[in-house]
Amino acid sequence: MEEAENWFEGSDVSGVLERVKRGTLRGASLCLLDKARSLSGLTLEEAATILLSPDPEPLFEVAREVKEKVYGKRLVLFAPLYLSNRCANNCLYCGFRRDNLGLARKTLTLDEVARETEALIKQGHKRLLLVAGEGQGGDLDYLEKAISTVYATKPEHGEIRRVNVNVAPLPLDGFRRLKEAKIGTYQLFQETYHHLTYERMHPSGPKSDYDWRIAGMDRAMAAGIEDVGIGALFGLYDYRYEVLALLAHAKHLEEAFGAGPHTISVPRFKPAHGACFSEAPYSVKDDDLMRIVAVLRLAVPYTGIILSTREPAPLREKLFELGVSQISAGSRTDVGGYVFEKKGERQFEIDDRRSLERVICDLCEKDGLPSFCTACYRRGRTGEKFMALARPGEIGDLCLPNAILTLEEYLLDYASEETKGKGERVISRYLREIGSPVLLEETQTRLARLTDGERDLYF
Repeated sequence: MEEAENWFEGSDVSGVLERVKRGTLRGASLCLLDKARSLSGLTLEEAATILLSPDPEPLFEVAREVKEKVYGKRLVLFAPLYLSNRCANNCLYCGFRRDNLGLARKTLTLDEVARETEALIKQGHKRLLLVAGEGQGGDLDYLEKAISTVYATKPEHGEIRRVNVNVAPLPLDGFRRLKEAKIGTYQLFQETYHHLTYERMHPSGPKSDYDWRIAGMDRAMAAGIEDVGIGALFGLYDYRYEVLALLAHAKHLEEAFGAGPHTISVPRFKPAHGACFSEAPYSVKDDDLMRIVAVLRLAVPYTGIILSTREPAPLREKLFELGVSQISAGSRTDVGGYVFEKKGERQFEIDDRRSLERVICDLCEKDGLPSFCTACYRRGRTGEKFMALARPGEIGDLCLPNAILTLEEYLLDYASEETKGKGERVISRYLREIGSPVLLEETQTRLARLTDGERDLYF
């Protein structure tokens, strides 16, 4: 894994930023935006040029076009499930850090995992992200049992069909075990790619090893996990540096494994009880976050962009248009937060507190298409196979009917009359966008089968 640890040294992110800062920006950025419309992506230099352009409006306009071409109005929904707030790390920005002595520590029992899962299923969720601290409460034996428990939990109707995981980086054998546990995406954030800042923010614990963490995705993909998700915590260092570092990481993974990251997450620093500071060391304003999402959408057009409930609903709606394709909804960031009356401290504060149903209703009202689709993962369309369909734009031919089918299933099983009415109007609209008469007929047939009581139908 020596090459995996050293790849970032050769990416020259700082050098790219400095060279672009000295160049002429406006004319070049407008030309590059025309290139981005072709869905061919951007180099680091091109992304930096657009990122540093003084006028963001042309960027936002093209990002909206590209989002529409690749994803349309589809938005995939999921929820995090926190397994444990026990952690051996001392990350200065995190409420779960080891030295937060005022935090009541908790690791869910497997029975509690099942109860939390059941609560999320009864909301209508089909996709979960399991989250745990490192070194305490997040050991691999427990994690494997928790994953199995989630998949096995099936109340009266509904089930979790894709379990994604956000836990500390593992050795190669550990990642092989995660693969065998049938996880969907393995998610790991570098937090900050800037080495000195990383050292300051992670003074002790296993996470203080920068090289071990930055090589984590190489080990995961080498172990056979084809869908991985990267991210940075924006606000720890200059966001422009972090954006280019994420793109350098995506390029490295594509060159090494034939497929870049399945997702990129864009969390922004939020206060947490027991963290060492209450404001971001590097301010990231709302317009900055919009630039971040827009540039990522143009630079890696087929990669999913994930947005959490850290951000308020009005800003989330703007970011949906600019490139976000997956969101959490109805989230709790404390251990046991979905079921148990005694709530623990949150890992971070959240701003969008709407229920899953309210999010779906609001999306439908704005002609969005909520989706719980897990078809690609279950059909084996992952890694290089997914990219082979995504790059020419063919994956959308399957995503649209699958989104329609999962929305219909939600409406039948969980929705209020208000949401059902808005959702059915959305389904009628998007059925008209299915280009193939054969696929349209089959989608309509499957919708009828759902109405008759069948479930889990997908292409």
